Amino acid sequence: MNITTLQVVLPLYCVFLFVFSLQIPKTMTQGNCSSVTEFILLGFSDHPKLQIPLFVLFLLIYLITLVGNLGMILLIWVDSRLQTPMYFFLSNLNLSFLDICYSLSIVPRLLSDLLAERKVISYAACLTQFYFYSVFATTECYLLAVMAYDRYVAICNPLFYTVVMSPRVCGLLVAGSYMAGSLNSLVHMSIAFQLAFCGPNVINHFYCDGPLLYALSCSDTHVNDMVMFVLVGFNMIMTNLAILISYAYILDTILRRIQSAEGRRKALSTCASHLMAVTIFYGSAASMYSRPSSRHSQNLDKVASVFYTVVTPMLNPLIYSLRNKEVKDTLRKIRIALSGIVLQNLSGVL
Repeated sequence: MNITTLQVVLPLYCVFLFVFSLQIPKTMTQGNCSSVTEFILLGFSDHPKLQIPLFVLFLLIYLITLVGNLGMILLIWVDSRLQTPMYFFLSNLNLSFLDICYSLSIVPRLLSDLLAERKVISYAACLTQFYFYSVFATTECYLLAVMAYDRYVAICNPLFYTVVMSPRVCGLLVAGSYMAGSLNSLVHMSIAFQLAFCGPNVINHFYCDGPLLYALSCSDTHVNDMVMFVLVGFNMIMTNLAILISYAYILDTILRRIQSAEGRRKALSTCASHLMAVTIFYGSAASMYSRPSSRHSQNLDKVASVFYTVVTPMLNPLIYSLRNKEVKDTLRKIRIALSGIVLQNLSGVL
């Protein structure tokens, strides 16, 4: 599977996910005796005076997220110097694309609820949000691990980098990340088919998440809780292990094989952006999912959730652009070109 094929297949695959997810809630409604038709989201805060300030804050973050990630995709597309495996994993249908989708699955609902007196989400919309959120979150975990492997090859085996990280290999790694995210979500949804919701319908959160949904079910949710704990634990252990092993080899190479201070500085600079993104994403996710749901502190969970669902998608393009010489050079060229166009138009008018 080459990159061009991937760019055609993945959008179609995402459309399939969307259509399929719309059918999931209908199937679940027909398959159990649920009497609940909607859920009430308590939101990020219940203080009336904070609703407008929070709306402005999250709207600003949302706009920066969209502009930053779309801008990153555009920069990599227009500059041939940035069309390498490292930047391929950042653009197109990869990290920047995932961050946009990730944000779209959470933030619009959060913004609308901040302005609404009654924060209601339908049964179907709640389950659909959980489905998409699970797909994109898990996919991003595996993609971050893939990017760590890419850095390992670039620093530890630079002479074979273009051979090892060929377009076909890059395409397979990205496709594998999407498949892992999809399978993870399908497992959660398949066992959620068995749940009935016939009692309380208040979710103390700003989006629909699995453990909180399970807590409201009047069915036995031990299997759901265990599967959630095992799958999330497995995904985090496997991806973190891949990242740790990659960086262990990178550190060994920097200390033993790279002798010059400039070479070491350049190697560390190459990894710094990825390490920062990984720390923010996995750190906040671990604080949310590393314990069984019955032991969660929901207020702390909301804060952690804001970091990996709202803040992280905004920070990723900033981290990778502000700490990257090639991206900054491209931005400078575009700024100079735009300034020239503006000055030319102004001189023509005058």
